[in-house]
Amino acid sequence: MKLEKLLYLSKRDVEEINLSMIEIIDALDNMFREKGMGNVEMPPKPGIHTRPDAFIHAMPAYIPSIGSAGMKFVSGYPENQKIGLPYITGLLILNDPKTGIPICVMDCTWITAKRTGAATAVAAKYLARKNCENVGIIACGVQGKSNLEALACLYKIKKVKVYDLYPEVAEKFIKEMIILLNLDIEAVNDPKKAVKGMDIVVTSGPIIKNPNPVIEKDWLDEGAFASPVDFDSYWKSEALRAADKLSTDDIDQMNYYRKAGYFKNTPQPYADLGEIVIGKKPGRENDKEKTISINLGIALDDMAVAPLIFNKAKELGVGIELPL
Repeated sequence: MKLEKLLYLSKRDVEEINLSMIEIIDALDNMFREKGMGNVEMPPKPGIHTRPDAFIHAMPAYIPSIGSAGMKFVSGYPENQKIGLPYITGLLILNDPKTGIPICVMDCTWITAKRTGAATAVAAKYLARKNCENVGIIACGVQGKSNLEALACLYKIKKVKVYDLYPEVAEKFIKEMIILLNLDIEAVNDPKKAVKGMDIVVTSGPIIKNPNPVIEKDWLDEGAFASPVDFDSYWKSEALRAADKLSTDDIDQMNYYRKAGYFKNTPQPYADLGEIVIGKKPGRENDKEKTISINLGIALDDMAVAPLIFNKAKELGVGIELPL
């Protein structure tokens, strides 16, 4: 038996394939269903840390129902942005689940951005109110954009308020997202204004082990849903404890992070998102509940999306074939 060739997809290749956000949301919804039923394999992601608040993570996962197996090798370096480099970079390897042979290596930057926004949308589907119209975004980088894009697939958004430490970043965000989504977006000069009165709140700054959070207990309105994709970097412990329901995308992964020094004052979640999706644990039960889902970003997200990109690349003839 001869070894097959490996398909290499660059960042430009992955972006050119341009998988739709709704396809990604559906893929993650199905994945969390499989996860809730215990039909996946994913160990907590190990990592190394060469700089303060930076990480290089190895993220393996296997989804038997779609024959997706592999690993994402990803880094996040907050200081990169000061020298004109992206915060997130890395590669994703897909393996043939029957032989273990690598079949594709692709840039993971686009996937990481899009699947994180899609995971917020999946959590909102089960934990936010059905009639959400107002969205607050704190931190207007890549994740702020992808989260808003994903939420706009599920909700008829009427108003968006955004806050960033750097006003010029917020203004750039507004220009780009108005073109993409045609929404009413306003920059505010205080993070509280992007939380109070909002149906959905997303915080998407850098992940920090010892943060100095600003969101207070009474900022999140009754009936609102929040998605802190930056862990607890913006949320005070009292604000998280004020939630009627606090969930995560993977409890084992959160416990792993706790041992590494994160989430020192964050309460234990009541449920894993997979348990909520299959109805094992309740999602939103009334319009008055405050709900929060701290999605950590798990390897199963990537392995749910990567085969879609791989198959489309083969259909379109995108990428470069390399010998193994």
